[in-house]
Amino acid sequence: MKGTDWRLAVVLMLGLAWSMGAAAEGRIFTRDGLAIGGTDPVAYFTQGQPVQGSPDYQLEWRDATWQFASAEHRDRFRADPEAYAPQYGGWCAWAAARGEAAATTPEAWKIVDDRLYLNYSRWIQWRWEADIPGHIEAADEHWPDIFPQ
Repeated sequence: MKGTDWRLAVVLMLGLAWSMGAAAEGRIFTRDGLAIGGTDPVAYFTQGQPVQGSPDYQLEWRDATWQFASAEHRDRFRADPEAYAPQYGGWCAWAAARGEAAATTPEAWKIVDDRLYLNYSRWIQWRWEADIPGHIEAADEHWPDIFPQ
């Protein structure tokens, strides 16, 4: 491998190994039994940042428990979950573009065309941002086949 390719391979392998601790139930990324690790998906749109949700404001959707920072956020999600749920079930958008699944971190995110995308790390997000349209196109193509039925 040349240049930073070997480093990228190591990061992906670590990310994929770490993902083994995450569940793919219903193809939603869960950590500690919570969709996207308990981060409020609505907050990305309303507050422009990741916000930890609360067990006081949660609901079940697509076989996963989602938590929110407020009753208002929970109710907004309930009314239109597809508008707020992260793409690719909250799994890493860059890895999905490569036909793989990897965990995500709440701080590595971006809203593109009113859709939330998460990535494994900020460094991986930087790689993803180099060709967002191309990576989304590739991820959309790979996504249905990443988790065997």
